[in-house]
Amino acid sequence: MTVDIFLLLFNLMLILLSAEIFTNGVEVFGRRLSLSQAVTGSILAAVGTALPETILPMVAIFMHKGEAAHSIGIGAILGAPFMLATLAFLMIGLTVFAGYISKRRSFIFEAEIPTVKRDLIFFLVMYSVGVFLPMLLKLHVIVAFLLIFGYIAYLYITFKSESSGILHEEKLYLNKILGKILPVGRFETFFSLLQALIALFIMIKGAHGFVSALQHISHQIGFDPLLFSLLVAPIATELPEKFNSVTWTFKGRDTLAMGNVTGAMVFQSTFPVSVGIIFTDWNITGYALVSVCLAIFASLILLGEIHLKRRISPFTLIFSGSFYLVYAFLVIKSF
Repeated sequence: MTVDIFLLLFNLMLILLSAEIFTNGVEVFGRRLSLSQAVTGSILAAVGTALPETILPMVAIFMHKGEAAHSIGIGAILGAPFMLATLAFLMIGLTVFAGYISKRRSFIFEAEIPTVKRDLIFFLVMYSVGVFLPMLLKLHVIVAFLLIFGYIAYLYITFKSESSGILHEEKLYLNKILGKILPVGRFETFFSLLQALIALFIMIKGAHGFVSALQHISHQIGFDPLLFSLLVAPIATELPEKFNSVTWTFKGRDTLAMGNVTGAMVFQSTFPVSVGIIFTDWNITGYALVSVCLAIFASLILLGEIHLKRRISPFTLIFSGSFYLVYAFLVIKSF
């Protein structure tokens, strides 16, 4: 148990460090290619950091046999958007509050409203279709392809939409470290991509190490595989998005911070869900269904505030994110 706790903390520190390096690399890369904040946050950063939690259910479904493996796969697929719509929102809201108290930023959350609104609408439509339509119609393959085409449409609209460019001129970390011995400044586009890929590799390794340590601890405690994958595993696999967004929020890059989460929500509600629909029995009931409803409800609250007030309050982020605590309480109480 002591070794597992040490590995848990060690991998957590790896994820924290690599998240800072990744956000710096992606931000510089996006600026060098003259990409908008929406594309950089909602697509590049979101899809990049979504790899750990996408890999986990793929491994569980395709490389392991048995009902327990499929339960872990389904739980990981559903757990990812649930964590993003609750715990990630909570962390962003708390980061705004902490940054304001420490005088590192203002209390006003200044994410681009059209970008967040578009992401939330796509997520709500795609996720609802992916979960509820297979319950009504036994057309799983058709639904899966609808989700894939939905994400392609999302990519097209995001690239075509209006969004401000990346305004902050933060120096690439590789340039700070190796600038005197390598021509990093002359080939900044290449080195920024290289830095982001290295950081992403470390994040994936750290997330998997975190999950392994959690699995050993949970096995000793005695957790149901589905509940474990819903409640615990996505905490680790979603850490890249959460800590990337925390880093950007502290620095006042609210559009990047929010797009990193909401863009990942769109991705997680399409491609991984389509895999689950085709390759598992996709029988969503009990606490798994509760997690889906809470993720949708949390997103609807945020979308409602955007529609009514054209802004996002840190308090609303904290309130929506608190649904994770409610869910955790219900699950723990059921044991």
